[in-house]
Formats: sequence, C-alpha cells, structure tokens
Amino acid sequence: MKLCVPIPCFFGDLPFETAVEKTAALGYRYVEIYDWTRLDFAAAAAALKNTGVTLLSMCTTEFRLTDPACRGLWLEGLRRSCEAASVLGVKTLITPVGPATGEPRAEQRRSLIEGLAAGAGILADAGVTVMIEPLNTKVDHPGYYLTSSDEAFGVVRAVGSPYVKVVFDIYHQQVSEGNIIPNVTANLDCIAHLHAAGHPGRHELQYGENDYRNIFAAIDRAGYEGACGLEYNPLTDPEESLAAALAFYGGENG
Repeated sequence: MKLCVPIPCFFGDLPFETAVEKTAALGYRYVEIYDWTRLDFAAAAAALKNTGVTLLSMCTTEFRLTDPACRGLWLEGLRRSCEAASVLGVKTLITPVGPATGEPRAEQRRSLIEGLAAGAGILADAGVTVMIEPLNTKVDHPGYYLTSSDEAFGVVRAVGSPYVKVVFDIYHQQVSEGNIIPNVTANLDCIAHLHAAGHPGRHELQYGENDYRNIFAAIDRAGYEGACGLEYNPLTDPEESLAAALAFYGGENG
C-alpha cells in the first residue's frame, strides 16, 4: 500500500515547503493538503520538484452539493480548484458534499448527482478527478448528508463520469457501517483514494480496532493502485508516528 501524508494532520504549523521536506526525509513520497488557497504556488512547486514528492490531492473551495441553490458557487470553486491543481500537478480533488438540508433525501441526492454531472466537463478539460467523501455523523460530522459508502458509489455510477469518484475513508466507514474489506474491494471502480485512522479516537492505525495490515493486504490483492492518506491525530511526536506507520504499513512508497 502506498501511504500518503496529509500535511495538516502532522505539520499544520509549518510552511508547506518545510513540511514537504520533512515528509521526504522520513521516506514518504506522497502528500495531500486541504486548503490550497494559502499556498505560495511557486515555492510549493519548487519544494515538490526538489524532493520528488507528489501532491496527490487537495480540497475544493465549496462543498454544498446537496443544495441546488449553491451549485453555481460549487462549480466556480471547482474551476478555480482545477486551475490550482494544474499548476501543482494534482490529479484529484476532494469535495465533501455538504450538510443535509432538510429536504427529502431523494431531492438532495438528485442535487448531488446533477451538480457533479454539471462539473464533469470542467474536470475532463483539466484532467482532474473530483472525489466525494462519505463521513460519519455519529462522532465527527453531525448533520452531514452522505454517510453510506453504498450511496456514494450509487451517486458516482449515476453520474457516469470517469472524473467523478469516491475517497473511501476507512475510519469514517468503520464508525458508520463496518464491513470495510468487502465494501472497498467490490467497488474499486468507484474509488480513487483512501483515508485511514484508528478507531476509536482517530489516532494511529495500530491503536484501533481494525487490523490495517489485513485491510491493506486485501485491498492490494484486489488490484487497488492508489494511495491511502494517514488522516489521523497522532498521539506521539508526528515524525515518530509517521516513521512507525511507514515501518508497519508502508510497502510501496518509493
């Protein structure tokens, strides 16, 4: 499994360039960020080139796909995010879908599908994939619309664009539904990226109830070729935590 470092989880108080250098020194070759709007693009691009690190994903600037009244804002944010991605060589964008609006779920689902379909041309022109993310509402994101991986996969298939996929967060789906290995391996056509953390607590993978060695091995055997972002809050020193994660789980990080 290729492991990816979400910079804000470990080095959020450092300049992006310094964080990339620290990540590379630990032996990682993939990173992700959330808010790209604060980056110095020239400095960021130089740091990535100098270290050989790839910036795998960033977030869009707008998330409210469940509300059709916000679609124009989401599409404009998508355009801007695709432009930023092209500068930095990023091929995937994460877009949470927004809160439940109170309207019937069928209408919110329709808004989600129609918004993603409207953005498919922007994504195709940029060569960038957008990934919707199911999140748990039991612990971390009360009021969020999309919790079910099955619904997320259904949305992606309804849109029918190779540029619209799912980021499957193993931590969130363990909280929401469990059944991790079958849900991932049966739906690799819809998944472009993974996230992981230990549950309960959202800390290091080895401290939770999931056997991530088993999970990663099964996903690799199924043919997954992407990466997994270590999206957790470290209990130990960040660099020590990342070094341990690479020793435990990092089979493909060159």
